[in-house]
Amino acid sequence: MFMHMTFSVAIAGASGYAGGEMLRVLLAHPEARIGALTAHSNAGTPLGAHQPHLRSLAGRVLAATSTENLAGHDVVVLALPHGASGAIAAELAERGDDAIVVDLGADHRLVDPAAWEQFYGSEHAGTWPYGLPELLHPGESTATAQRAALAGTRRIAVPGCNVTAVTLGLQPGVAAGLIEPQDLVAVLANGYSGAGRSLKTHLLASEALGAVQPYAVGGTHRHIPEIAQNLRSAGAEAVSISFTPTLVPMARGILATSTARLVPGTDPATVREAWEQTYADEPFVHLLPEGQWPTTASTLGANTALVQVAVDEAAGRVVTVTAIDNLVKGTAGGALQSLNLALGLPETLGLPLDGVAP
Repeated sequence: MFMHMTFSVAIAGASGYAGGEMLRVLLAHPEARIGALTAHSNAGTPLGAHQPHLRSLAGRVLAATSTENLAGHDVVVLALPHGASGAIAAELAERGDDAIVVDLGADHRLVDPAAWEQFYGSEHAGTWPYGLPELLHPGESTATAQRAALAGTRRIAVPGCNVTAVTLGLQPGVAAGLIEPQDLVAVLANGYSGAGRSLKTHLLASEALGAVQPYAVGGTHRHIPEIAQNLRSAGAEAVSISFTPTLVPMARGILATSTARLVPGTDPATVREAWEQTYADEPFVHLLPEGQWPTTASTLGANTALVQVAVDEAAGRVVTVTAIDNLVKGTAGGALQSLNLALGLPETLGLPLDGVAP
């Protein structure tokens, strides 16, 4: 039983994939009321021209993204390219606007300004409470401290979608001291919506259909420092990871296969027990029965992460496979989950657990 708490939400960047998905999950939330919808180059056009699946909002005209249009709401969601959220958030603060601000972009995720400048090439906008409720802290086997950090916060930095998948796959082993956090390897299959909506040659159907394309190879992907940051949060002293994402011909989804060296003398039963203990009571992160492997299709449209863990005894490595919908658990669903905690609402309120199949 909870007290009703209706809240208004403005969305900046409502014409993009992340903004559209945020609107979709908010429309299913019993307490959310949609306020201003803004865009940059698409300002002045109807939302239905960009998000035709959102029929209940199709006639709404997109306003320009400005603090004047975003101010006066209980919640402001920034679905903007990296480097754009920081300035808008600072302007809202200067106006004295007391809205909860949720950043779906990268601007406020990293703790280390030097890491931001190295991977993003601009001045760091600052660090906000991190919107991954399941993130472990040192000495924890369940994510108590992270939820406490999100309760009542006025700022939320939503993780990168790849980061969510890799973190959820590896952190139980790090926290339990069962895997060595150096020589980590993660290879991901990513749906094209993760690349955004901009028109680029390699994103055209004629280039993408029937093809698998690697990108940001050789330690250049901007999610690498964020993954390392999360695994340090779970207890690793130092992290090194080889991270290779690939674009595969599907619209949504991430399948992250992450491996790590097993601490010598650790048996497979102990490994499974660590993952079971971490996720036993998590509403959205599910360790599958032994022998059942995650698929992206099983998470389509849901705020669910499906995880499996196995031990490759011949290689001396732990293998984890994690499937998420990059736009739901990887972005908008994770954001709403964190927002529920910030508002004092049930964490699961309005969020889909079940996927869409076939």
